[in-house]
Amino acid sequence: MASDGPAHTTRVPPQPAPPPQPRWRRPDLDLVRRRVDGVLDAFVDRKTSAARLAGLPDDVPVALTDFLRAGGKRIRPLLCVLGWQAAGGTGERGLAQAVRVGAALEMFHAFCLVHDDVMDDSDTRRGQPTVHRALAARYRAGRTRDLAEAVGTSAAILTGDLALLWSDELLQDPADGLDPDRYARIGPLVALMREEVMYGQCLDLIATGLPTADTEPALTVIRYKTAKYTCERPLQIGAALAGADEALQRQLSAFALPLGEAFQLRDDVLGAFGHPEQTGKPALDDLREGKHTVLVSLAYQAATPARAPLLHALYGNPRLSEEDARTLRALLRDTGADRAVERMIAERHERAVAVLDGLAIPAEVREQLRALADKVAWRTS
Repeated sequence: MASDGPAHTTRVPPQPAPPPQPRWRRPDLDLVRRRVDGVLDAFVDRKTSAARLAGLPDDVPVALTDFLRAGGKRIRPLLCVLGWQAAGGTGERGLAQAVRVGAALEMFHAFCLVHDDVMDDSDTRRGQPTVHRALAARYRAGRTRDLAEAVGTSAAILTGDLALLWSDELLQDPADGLDPDRYARIGPLVALMREEVMYGQCLDLIATGLPTADTEPALTVIRYKTAKYTCERPLQIGAALAGADEALQRQLSAFALPLGEAFQLRDDVLGAFGHPEQTGKPALDDLREGKHTVLVSLAYQAATPARAPLLHALYGNPRLSEEDARTLRALLRDTGADRAVERMIAERHERAVAVLDGLAIPAEVREQLRALADKVAWRTS
């Protein structure tokens, strides 16, 4: 039988090693902010184009677009992304998901602010006319002033409603692959955050015009309307996205709650003493509304019998003049309430930072959280 001969083998030339992949680097806060804005811009542009294509009025999406592009601190999206990183989140795909969730939180925040400005009948926000004022001006042609304002207010309510719906759409949009498992992790926290801020707003409304020397109601409003909504839940939502366990979530809460309280206490000080060119809000709104704030409660506690009647007469007066406002601010300072609130802010900031120092999280994330905490507590706008 003939031999088949020696077997021949094909030599495979050695393959070059794949190029090393660059190490994933955590983005700085400015980059996160720009990416969140990019998601929001693309989303509202698409919604505006869709409305025009369908022959629907574009007034509402345009008003919401203008509002979102007018500025804002983007604290909630930043904390969401930092919470994701604190829980071990890495990689571009995961970052894109965290940014999209952060954008959804910012869209929900727009809903809250648009409705809040309607409830407070505010004229400006972020240095521009509030949404209901801008829409009233848009609808002024051919209408009386009162009718234009009524239409503008109604349209602003609808604008806020759409922002609420669109915050859900951003969460559920498959563009960045927020799969059912990840959505299930954050869904209960998102729902809880929304419920808490609604109750906080309700408590704030109920107490408006009825300030007292009791600080506890004001602190309760701060906890639900601001501390949980602004700091605790966004941080926890981001951490949940990365699969954080209950122990880490409790630690993040211990950091975020005092920080959120410091944020609102600072807001109360700025509302009474801030400059409109820095805060973007009228100088008299908070003084005229008569909100039950910690600042005013402390002033009521410390006011002398001779000064108390004037304090009661001026604070919450809807016709408060600039001269009266100067008198009222002097009264608040004379009681030492402003200094007492500054001490409360410092104490809460110190407590938050102490918790932060004990967290087992990446050092870079800790420093970013510390920088954000400093900015929140000592901001001027």
